[in-house]
Amino acid sequence: MKQLIQPRTGVLAGMVLLAALSRLLPHPDNFTPVGAMALFGGAYFANRWAAVAVPLLSMWFSDLVLNNVFYRAYNPSFAWFTPGGYWIYGSILLTVVLGWLMLRKVTVMRVAAASLSASVLFFVVTNFGVWLGGDMYPQTFEGFTACYVAALPFFRNAALGDLVYCAVMFGVFALAQRRFPVLSSMSA
Repeated sequence: MKQLIQPRTGVLAGMVLLAALSRLLPHPDNFTPVGAMALFGGAYFANRWAAVAVPLLSMWFSDLVLNNVFYRAYNPSFAWFTPGGYWIYGSILLTVVLGWLMLRKVTVMRVAAASLSASVLFFVVTNFGVWLGGDMYPQTFEGFTACYVAALPFFRNAALGDLVYCAVMFGVFALAQRRFPVLSSMSA
C-alpha cells in the first residue's frame, strides 16, 4: 500500500509551514522567512505544484492569522486576504521559479546568491505594487523614485531575514537528510 504522504514531502511541507508560522512571533520589521520559504519549496519539492502551493498556502494561512488576530485593531472586519497581497503572492511565485532555476544543485554559495536575488525580486515587485496601486505616491517618475527610496531602509532586514531563514531551513534539511536517508529521495 502506497503512503498518502511521503516522509520527505511531509517534512518539507512542515518546515515551510513552521517558517510561515514564525511570522507570528515577535521579530524586527521585515525580518521574515518569505523568500526562504519560496526558495526552499522551489529547490526541494520534485512536484512543481507542491513547490508553489505549499509556500503560498503557508503564507496565506499566516496572513489570515496576522490580519484577523494580531492586526484586528487596524481593521475590525474579517479579511481573507492582505490588501494588495497579489503583489506579495506574485513575488513568492516568482521566487519559487527562482529556486527552480538557481537551486537545481544546492550549495552554500547558490543558496546565498538565490537568497539575495529573492530579496531584490521581492523588493522590486512589492514596491512597484505600492507605487502602482496605492495613493501614497503620485503616478509619476518622481513618485516611483520616492516609493523605492522610502522602502530602502526596510530592504536590509528583508535581505537579512531571507539569508538567516535560508541558512536555517537549508541547513536543518541537509542535516536531517544525513540523519534520515529516507528524506534524500526525490519523491516529494
